[in-house]
Amino acid sequence: MRTDGQWIKDEAGRTLLLRGVNLSGSAKVPQTPLGASHLRSSHLTPELASFVGRPLPLAEADEHFARLRAFGHFFVRLVVTWEAIEHAGPGQYDLAYLDYLRALIEKAARYELKIFVDPHQDVWSRFTGGDGAPAWTLDVVGMKRESLVDCGAAVVHAFHEGALPTMIWPTNYTKLGAATLFTLFFAGHDFAPSLRVHNESISEFLQRHYVAALCEVARSLRGLPNVVGYGTMNEPSAGYIGVRSLQHAVPGMVAKGPSPSPLQSMAAASGLPVEVEVCEFSASFMGTVGTTILNPNGVSLWRSPTDDVWHREGVWAVVNGTPQVLRPDHFSVVRNRPVHFAKDYLKPLVLKVLEGIRKVDESALIFFEGPPMPIGEPPPWNDSDPKGVVHAGHFYDGMALMGKHYDPEFTVDTVRMTPVFGREQVQAAYAEQIHSLAAHLPSIPFLLGEFGIPFDLDGGASFRSGDYSAQEAALDGYFSALDRNLLSGTLWNYTPDNDNAHGDMWNGEDLSIYSRDKQTGTGDVYDGGRALSAVVRPYACAAAGTPLHMSFSRESRHFELRLRRSQHVTAPTEIFVPRYHYPSGFSVEVSAGSWRFDEVRERLWWESEPSDQEETLRIMPK
Repeated sequence: MRTDGQWIKDEAGRTLLLRGVNLSGSAKVPQTPLGASHLRSSHLTPELASFVGRPLPLAEADEHFARLRAFGHFFVRLVVTWEAIEHAGPGQYDLAYLDYLRALIEKAARYELKIFVDPHQDVWSRFTGGDGAPAWTLDVVGMKRESLVDCGAAVVHAFHEGALPTMIWPTNYTKLGAATLFTLFFAGHDFAPSLRVHNESISEFLQRHYVAALCEVARSLRGLPNVVGYGTMNEPSAGYIGVRSLQHAVPGMVAKGPSPSPLQSMAAASGLPVEVEVCEFSASFMGTVGTTILNPNGVSLWRSPTDDVWHREGVWAVVNGTPQVLRPDHFSVVRNRPVHFAKDYLKPLVLKVLEGIRKVDESALIFFEGPPMPIGEPPPWNDSDPKGVVHAGHFYDGMALMGKHYDPEFTVDTVRMTPVFGREQVQAAYAEQIHSLAAHLPSIPFLLGEFGIPFDLDGGASFRSGDYSAQEAALDGYFSALDRNLLSGTLWNYTPDNDNAHGDMWNGEDLSIYSRDKQTGTGDVYDGGRALSAVVRPYACAAAGTPLHMSFSRESRHFELRLRRSQHVTAPTEIFVPRYHYPSGFSVEVSAGSWRFDEVRERLWWESEPSDQEETLRIMPK
C-alpha cells in the first residue's frame, strides 16, 4: 500500500477503502486466568506477566480469522502494548511474545487479512488504571506503584473495592499518575530537567526505549507481506503540558468520582489529605454531587521526598500549612513561549517512530493520531514532511459511550458543542463530525481508527432481551457516515474471549461485535456475532478510479457505488458482497462494463475500459 494525496492505493493504482476491526479489547491485559486475585498479583509482579496468546490463542486463530473474513473486515488494527514487549525491564524483550505475534499474523494472511500494528495505551499503563507502558516506567521516576490508589493518583480496577463505576477509567488521564508520566515522557526535558536517568533526560530515556520496543516488533515481523504499517501511540495525552491553571480541575473526557485539580493531586501524592469535589456523569445527570477526602491516611506516592518531582521542580509547596502554586505557568510557557502539545512534543515523537520503523521496513505506512477530540488535535503535517503517513483519529458518540445509553433521537455535536435532536439529524451529525476530524489534515489519508458502541447499554438490557436494535442503529450510523465521507475505518472491537459477565476483559468495557455468550453452537461463521445487520455490509474494497459516492441501506439492502474511472488503472473494481444480506442472491446494474462474482470469496469484480468517465454500479437483493 502507498499514499497518494488523501487516498491509500494498492500496487495496481486502485483506491482502497479499508474496513476492519481492532483486535482486541482483552489484548490490553496479560493472558492469564481471569479473577480479582490474579489481576492483583499481575500488578504486584508485572515482570512475570505474559501476553503470549493475546489477542487470541493460535489454536483458535482459524475460527476467528474466518469470521472476520466473512464479516468483510479485512483490515485489522492489531492491539500490542509496550508492556507486552518489554515488561521484564528496560531493553529486555519478550521473545516468546514476538514469536507468537509473527505466527499469528502469518495465519491472518491465509484469510486475506491485512495488519497494522497499534502500540496501544490508555491512561499510560495498567498500573495507573489503563494499559500500555511497563511497570518499570513508574519505578524509574520514583513512584511507589502500591501507593497509587491510596493517594488518589489513579483508579485501578484490580484494587477497587466493589463494582467499578461505569466508565470511570478515563478520569485517570487527569489524575497525577498518568498526567505526570505523560508529561515526563513527552516533555520531561522542559518541565522536569532535574530528573535524569543515566545522563539522559527522563523524556529521552523513556522515548528511546519506547521507539526501540516498536522497532523490535517491526524486526520480528519483517518480511510479512500482510503487515502494512505501524501506529505511533494510541490516544496520546498531553498530561499537564499546556495547563494554565493548576488550581482548577483539568478538562477531560469525563468528570466522574473524585476530581482533584493538579495542585490538589500533587499535594495528595506528597502525603497530604485533601478535600476535593466529587462529580457524576450519567445519561441523566452531569455535575458536582459533593466532596470527599483524597488520601485520608496520608500515604506518599514517592519513594522519598526528593523523588516528589513537581515539588522538587518548585511548581508548588506548602506555605503556612496550605498547598500553594509557586509557578503558575510552569506547564504552559517554556523559554518565554506558550507551548503547543501537538506541534512541540507529539509531532517529534511521531517523527522518531517513523524514522525508527522505516529503518526496518522502508515501505511501512505510519498511522498517527492526536488526543481524543475535542480534548486535543493531531500534530500538523505539511507537504515537506515524510510521505506514507495516515491520520488515524477516533470518534465515538460520547453520550452513548460514557453514559451507557443510546438515544437515536439525541446526541451532542462535539465539534460545535451543541445538542442534536431527531433521528436523521443525529445520523447527519455523525457524518459531519467524522468529516471535521478528517478535515484537520486534508492533504493526507484519514482512517477512523476507532468507533463503536457498548453492548451493555442500560445495565445490560440487550443481554436479557436479545435485542441489539439500539447497537445496530448506532453502528449503522457510524458505517453510513464512513460511506458518506468515503473513508476507511477500524471498528472497536472484536474480542475473542468476550462474555456477558466480563465484557472485553478490561475496565468493564463491552464493545465487542462478537461474544462467546451469543454463540448457539450452529457452527455457522456468523454465530456469536452481534449487531451484524449493521456490521456486515457491502463496500468497495478497491476502486479502479476515484470514488464519488457509496451508500448501503440496511432496510432495502440496496448498495450503490459511483466513481470516476481512471485512465491509468487496468485492474477491476473489487466489492465485498456478503451472503449475510443476500442469502437468495442479488442483481447488479452497471452503467459500463461487466461484472462477475466469486461466491466463495464473496467478492464482485466490476471491469470496464479505462477512461475518465463517471460510472455507477447498483446491487439489489433478489
